[in-house]
Amino acid sequence: MLLRETGRFLFEHTVRNVEASGAADRVVLATDSERIETAAKEVGIDAVRTAESHESGTDRVHETVERLAADGSRFDVVLGVQGDEPELAPECFAQLVAAFADGGVNAATLSSPLVAAQEADDPNVVKVVCDAHGDALYFSRAPIPHDRDAAADGWRAMQRHIGVYAFRPDALRRFTALPASRLERRERLEQLRWLEAGETMRVVAVAPQPAGIDTQAQYQAFVARTSGQKPIPTRT
Repeated sequence: MLLRETGRFLFEHTVRNVEASGAADRVVLATDSERIETAAKEVGIDAVRTAESHESGTDRVHETVERLAADGSRFDVVLGVQGDEPELAPECFAQLVAAFADGGVNAATLSSPLVAAQEADDPNVVKVVCDAHGDALYFSRAPIPHDRDAAADGWRAMQRHIGVYAFRPDALRRFTALPASRLERRERLEQLRWLEAGETMRVVAVAPQPAGIDTQAQYQAFVARTSGQKPIPTRT
C-alpha cells in the first residue's frame, strides 16, 4: 500500500478513482496501520484508524461508519472498496451506487464477464449467478453455472464477482452482526453470509476490469502500465 513508484501511493490511486466517480460525497480511507494513516493525511486524504482485529474489509468499513455517525455524519449508501484495486474504472462505482435508486436494494456488488477459459476452474476467481432481477443466487469458487453439455465456450456464460460492496447503513449493520455462516466458512466468501440469512444482493454487471494488486510482480506491471509502457489488461 505504501509503494510509490508511480508518484502516488498505491492506495492513493484507488482513493482518487473513487473521488473521480462522483458517486461519493465523502471518501475516507480506513486502515489499522499508523504508517498508512500518516501517509494518507500527508497527501490530503481523509483517514480513520481502525481496530486491528477485523476479519474482513466490510467489518472495517462498518467500524468506520459507526465512528463517523457518532460525530454526526449521516450516509444514504456506504461503498466499500479495497485499497489494492487502483485500476477499477470510476464509472463502476457510479453504476454501483446508482443501483440504490431502487428502494428495494439494500446491498449490491459488481460482476463482469470472464475473459479466459481458465478462469472458470480457478478458485481465486469467484463466480456469481443471478436471478431474473439481477440479484445474486450464489457466489462460488467453483465453475457456476455448471455446463452439463460441456460446450467448449461454456465459460462465456459465467460472471466473475468483483469484490466491491455497497450497503445502506442499516443493512451494513445487520450484515456485520450476523455470525459467519455455514456456506461462508466452506467457500471462504463473506457475502454468502448475507444470502444464507435470506437477504438479497443486487449484482451490477460492468465491463471486464483490471486485476487488483496482490504481489510485487503485479505492482511492477501496474507501474509499467501507469508509465504508458503497456495497455491495461483485463482480469485473468
